[in-house]
Amino acid sequence: MEHKHTFSVLVQNKFGVLARVAGLFSGRGYNISSLTVNETHDPAVSKMTIVTIGDDAVLEQIYKQVSKLVEVIKVTDLTGSLFIEREIALLKVKAPKKVRAEIVQVAEIFESKIVTVHKDELGIEIHGRADKIDNFIQLMTEYGIIDLARSGRVAISKESTYGDGEISSATI
Repeated sequence: MEHKHTFSVLVQNKFGVLARVAGLFSGRGYNISSLTVNETHDPAVSKMTIVTIGDDAVLEQIYKQVSKLVEVIKVTDLTGSLFIEREIALLKVKAPKKVRAEIVQVAEIFESKIVTVHKDELGIEIHGRADKIDNFIQLMTEYGIIDLARSGRVAISKESTYGDGEISSATI
């Protein structure tokens, strides 16, 4: 059965690493649903958060193949463990006067922010878990989405790296 997996990949911050990782996926016919990359607190190391879909055998192959790349420091499959994940999305939505208040109310319920206002459209910023953004986008399709940009997932493990190893169940 196919399902989404989130991989956290620490890599050396060198030219061409992103191309090699993406090439590994495309060369084997694996799809990337979301990919974010940025430097960590150490400028020599970058973190990739990769979301992909596949069955257990495919996902195991992805894990093994990515781990073999020379520039890869560590691969962590976050799926099935406790992890923190966030995304951001920007939407332009049709907002004629008769439904504008309704759209603003839905935006407030989702703790999003109106960032631009034009005669018949609103620009909205929303951040949070991927499922929250999916739900918000689904609701906004009823009004008419003009444009949409989505960052992709960033994620880190909730498990303690230092200390007693206890995991807090508190949601941030």
